[in-house]
Amino acid sequence: MTVLQDISTFEDIKLLVDTFYDKVQKDDFIGPIFNEKIGHRWPEHLEKMYRFWQTVLLEVHSYSGSPFPPHKHLPIDKEHFDRWMQLFIETNDTLFQGPIAEEAKLRAKNMAEMFNYKINYFRDQGQKGDLLNLK
Repeated sequence: MTVLQDISTFEDIKLLVDTFYDKVQKDDFIGPIFNEKIGHRWPEHLEKMYRFWQTVLLEVHSYSGSPFPPHKHLPIDKEHFDRWMQLFIETNDTLFQGPIAEEAKLRAKNMAEMFNYKINYFRDQGQKGDLLNLK
């Protein structure tokens, strides 16, 4: 039996991100949404994700920016976030074990819940605005 190590280096972050997004790209449910939005910019997106997770998990401040705005108008719902989380947890648990790996899952869960909430909020606000414009 192989003993899994915790996430501790930038190479670990790259392995997590690359393995996870490889699954995302191939997934029948969420893959088409990601592939349409990102298109040919996957290398750029992966680099951004390396920096994001390095900042969040290893406290190496290499990411700056606001992760929510690019997701604001995506045609996604809770089921999409549930699938994203399922793939993330599966990937993380296959590759790593330890406190930072557990922190990664918690951070991903919190982010998915917040993004889902905010997307629904903006969607509802847009529909309310549309209704007001019809009057």
